Amino acid sequence: MAASACGVKGRGKAPDADFWRGKRAAGKLSWANWPGYMQDDQATIKAFERDSGVRVTYREVIEETGPWFGKIQAPLAAHQSIGFDLMVLTNGIQLEKCRRLGYLAPLDHARLPNFEKYAGPGFKNPSFDPGNAFTVPYESGVTGIAYNTRYVKEEITSIAQLFDPKYKGRVGMMSDSQELGSFGVFAVGADPEKSTPDDWRRAAAKLRRQRDDGIVRKYYEQDYVDAVSKGEVWLTMAWSGDVYTMAGPDVAFVVPEEGGTSWTDNLCIPSTAEHPVDALTLMDWLYVPEHNAPLTEFVNYITPVPDTRRIIRADAQKASGKKAKELTRLADSPLVFPNADELARLRRYRRLTQDEEPVYQRAFEPIPRGA
Repeated sequence: MAASACGVKGRGKAPDADFWRGKRAAGKLSWANWPGYMQDDQATIKAFERDSGVRVTYREVIEETGPWFGKIQAPLAAHQSIGFDLMVLTNGIQLEKCRRLGYLAPLDHARLPNFEKYAGPGFKNPSFDPGNAFTVPYESGVTGIAYNTRYVKEEITSIAQLFDPKYKGRVGMMSDSQELGSFGVFAVGADPEKSTPDDWRRAAAKLRRQRDDGIVRKYYEQDYVDAVSKGEVWLTMAWSGDVYTMAGPDVAFVVPEEGGTSWTDNLCIPSTAEHPVDALTLMDWLYVPEHNAPLTEFVNYITPVPDTRRIIRADAQKASGKKAKELTRLADSPLVFPNADELARLRRYRRLTQDEEPVYQRAFEPIPRGA
């Protein structure tokens, strides 16, 4: 547990370092996840159950991180079970709160050998969880710009184009404060990861002008793909996997020259989990490339296991017709396997301290609400 112990030190109300003492496998676990993050027939879960003998109860109950945190906060604060042994949280404000308040179990990396062996370098030791003390990645994605080439006749290369008056009433922005704020910070020439309260004020002012000038048609949660495919908006902030999977053929996706945000949805164990050993077993099993590839073929987001690309290519060679073309496209897609230049332009959300969080939220939360 050396890596975990280093990560836990100095984090306030972190769980007891002896968390794993006496913990035993129970042969069952309950998993809370987001919609669309598992095959419809739950093939990956069924394969894990066959391999491990562990029975999994799987529920897609996380729609947004904020409301989910609101549901689990009270029982976790009272040291009560939330009914789940494993959950998926996006790096950001709520994950930071869970870590700071001691709501997550420290990971026993001695039981995660496949993570150590197969996780890509960019998924280890993230700034939001040094040493992967409490989390390992499930899926990752990029926030950039999607645009409909039927209506936008120029190449979209810059965040500045989201503020161009010629697209008045045809721009989509995200309502999430960290996504919206990060693009606002990019737009004023600052780095979201290193941004200051002064950067937030300047970014908020620019975003407010964009709204008040009527450039923004709507602030979206997850419903922008249909809008840009139909031309209700012509260009919008967008997530890479959504565009790859659901957008129409006229929709292009770009990481703008200023940069895009990189986010990670993370597997983590609530501190009150009743079956944490089984949860760790599943986490580690998912990092075997042969186990992860079928999930990547369905989800179409960036996998933390880069060696799955080799398996997807092999699956494409074995397939025929439409299926072979789909798998080849997936293996070749920079939206799923971004190259080094694209990754270099990405930034994570600003890691906010307890004192900074309300300042940041006051800057950006009111904008989508018209305040």
